[in-house]
Amino acid sequence: MEHDAELLDTAAPRKRPKPGERRVQILQTLAAMLQQPGAERITTAALAARLEVSEAALYRHFASKAQMFEGLIEFIEQSVFSLVNQIMANDDGNGLRQASRIVSVLLQFGEKNPGMTRVMVGDALVFENERLQQRMNLFFDKIEATLRQCLRTASAGSDTPTVDAQVRASVLASFVAGRLQRFARSGFTRLPTEHLEASLRSLLAAAP
Repeated sequence: MEHDAELLDTAAPRKRPKPGERRVQILQTLAAMLQQPGAERITTAALAARLEVSEAALYRHFASKAQMFEGLIEFIEQSVFSLVNQIMANDDGNGLRQASRIVSVLLQFGEKNPGMTRVMVGDALVFENERLQQRMNLFFDKIEATLRQCLRTASAGSDTPTVDAQVRASVLASFVAGRLQRFARSGFTRLPTEHLEASLRSLLAAAP
């Protein structure tokens, strides 16, 4: 994913960045700091020190630290949902395959972006504005709704296709959240894609 590499490039910032580059560098640095295992709450003072700028310089690009986290969440949303939309458009209506690929995309994204994983599971948002956690909750609600849409097709042969799709979508969404949480809380040592194919076969085996 090209966007991942671009955002998380942690090379030292230029002394005289071009217009707009400093904003990206701030987000790059915040993501890199979140990636450090055991990182505690990141202050604007620590972020400014890492960038070798003043806190006032940060606030010329973001009105608050919450806005910085919103920038990371926007990146997560855009990156993941652009791939999800491609899956939904190009998988010939095979609901099981679509659901499986969506789960894989989410876990692969988290694995490639450890700092983003801490945002996704809420660890990095504990002491931040409540609306940030609400926005991530909405992100996972949308993922579950998309999985439910995929699995309605797969459950078409059941007597209760809507209920079955809801249950399976909930299980898959919980699996994703659990794998990402384990990844973050293990200091990024337990990979979320561990035994992924076998896990998905087991989770989807009961689908008609």
